[in-house]
Amino acid sequence: MASLNKVFLIGNLTRDPEIRYTPAGVAVVNLGLAVSRKFKDKNQELREEVCFLTVVVWSKMAESCNQYLKKGSPLFVEGRLTLRTWEDTAGKKRNVIEVRAERVQFLGRSNQGAPSAPAEESHAVEPNSETGWLEENEEKSDEN
Repeated sequence: MASLNKVFLIGNLTRDPEIRYTPAGVAVVNLGLAVSRKFKDKNQELREEVCFLTVVVWSKMAESCNQYLKKGSPLFVEGRLTLRTWEDTAGKKRNVIEVRAERVQFLGRSNQGAPSAPAEESHAVEPNSETGWLEENEEKSDEN
């Protein structure tokens, strides 16, 4: 059976990133991302539809996102959909679909808090010189 799980999103952050660390010391940040589309309805009136998503970023990418992004920052994300399941305090099974970031690119100018190339991150996550993407380290692909 053929299968493909890949998403490309451009949107703006709905809140400031908040970093946390796993017991093993791996950084993780959840980003609230608003993605919108404009269209004309059947009466030719301009409408806007907004989708709010959670993007999960791991490792050095998470640290860079926490350092350079803020509420309202424009962001381009490449990733995959993941299903997270848990049981709430009442014993009810809950689940949510999130986007697991594989690559992140900051959009906008550096004076808006989202530089395209964080110079002091050269030892951790450095944007690809050709694309400007922050890429997930291949050896760390299974943090969750």
